[in-house]
Amino acid sequence: MFEQVKHNMETISGVEIYPIISLLIFFGFFVGLAFWVLSYKKDKIDEMSQIPFDEEQF
Repeated sequence: MFEQVKHNMETISGVEIYPIISLLIFFGFFVGLAFWVLSYKKDKIDEMSQIPFDEEQF
């Protein structure tokens, strides 16, 4: 089965760029996510962690 897919992919011109683009998008997303998590304010995280214990909502 892999041989059929490999043969079809070899006939497409410029197909070798797609794995590179996919890797860059994947890497960029996780670097961005890590930056967002590490730069998040500690007091906001503490505030959100107390939401399940807050009884004023009901």
